[in-house]
Amino acid sequence: MAKRFEWLRNMQWASYVWLLYLPFSIMLYLPVKSKADILWLTLCGVFLVLYVLVSEVPSSRRLTIPLELLLTGAFAIFTFNFYMIIFPGWQISFIIASYPRKYFHWFVGSYYTLFALALIRLAFVIPQDFTDPQLGILSLFFPLVSPLVSYWFARSVVQRRQLQQTNRRLENLVRRGERERIARDLHDTLGQSFSMITLKAELAQKLLQKAPDKVSGELQDIAQTSRANLQLVRTIVNGLHEESIGEVLLTQGQNLAQAKVILLTQGEEAANNWPTTVQNRFGAVLTEAITNIIRHAKAHQAQIDFLETATHYQVQILDDGQATSFVRPGSNGIQGMRARLAEVKGDFDISHSRQGTLVTLTIPKEANT
Repeated sequence: MAKRFEWLRNMQWASYVWLLYLPFSIMLYLPVKSKADILWLTLCGVFLVLYVLVSEVPSSRRLTIPLELLLTGAFAIFTFNFYMIIFPGWQISFIIASYPRKYFHWFVGSYYTLFALALIRLAFVIPQDFTDPQLGILSLFFPLVSPLVSYWFARSVVQRRQLQQTNRRLENLVRRGERERIARDLHDTLGQSFSMITLKAELAQKLLQKAPDKVSGELQDIAQTSRANLQLVRTIVNGLHEESIGEVLLTQGQNLAQAKVILLTQGEEAANNWPTTVQNRFGAVLTEAITNIIRHAKAHQAQIDFLETATHYQVQILDDGQATSFVRPGSNGIQGMRARLAEVKGDFDISHSRQGTLVTLTIPKEANT
């Protein structure tokens, strides 16, 4: 499961760009004049390791996030370096924007507590520097606003993407409405026409008396073909009334939002053009998989990727939850999903790693041609 959430991947690049400012903090302890300078330079290296771990190893964040915050707080409190604490202000606020709001409250409370302790110590230890114009309000402005601005920006990015996805789903529903109209027309016109052909052919077969050996076979073919076409129309109409992928995601996206789980997708627009039978099959399994995320995963975010190759259609559902057991007493969810795909020669796979749970659904194209 090397694949990561797309928006988090973009966030990581932004995090590393901020590291361009790290040398300016390191220069405060150069040239080395004391053992204290060596200590703080060493801690700068420790900070860099923690910074990378926070970005790259989500499973360790329960430990690395508090350590990074405490370490940068130590820089502010003991050396009055208020620039190091800006790094977690931006990075961590951006990350926890996808988590329940209480986590941000805990982080920002801890952040400003450390910041306040640093200011209090500065006022007592070096009172003349506290009012020094070189320290100035501008040097404190960015540490003060960084977590708030970063959190607001991250939330706006997520909400904007969710709004775009919702708009695309609504557009698909509009197109779906047109398909419903076509389905009604097929039923009202072709369906009735084929019914009349069937009735007339059967009546003609009964009435015809001349050359029965030559006519009867033809009439039977007409009746048989007409019945087959009528059944085909009914099958198409029934299929058009089933839920498409866009409809499933519109409904389940609302359910995830109520559960405070962020839903992100890739390839959704292309998937809405997949064959109706494929969408219907995936839609039913998607509903079950998302229900499991809401009930059991304790996730904060879910990513659904829709992939198509020359030989198969595939859906990957990745959540960042902590579920480790795939089989629960009295539950037939996984067996049901596997059975639905097996009916069309498809595959169902589920695995778990430090990133969360990955469900992979595959349907071969040869089964739907």
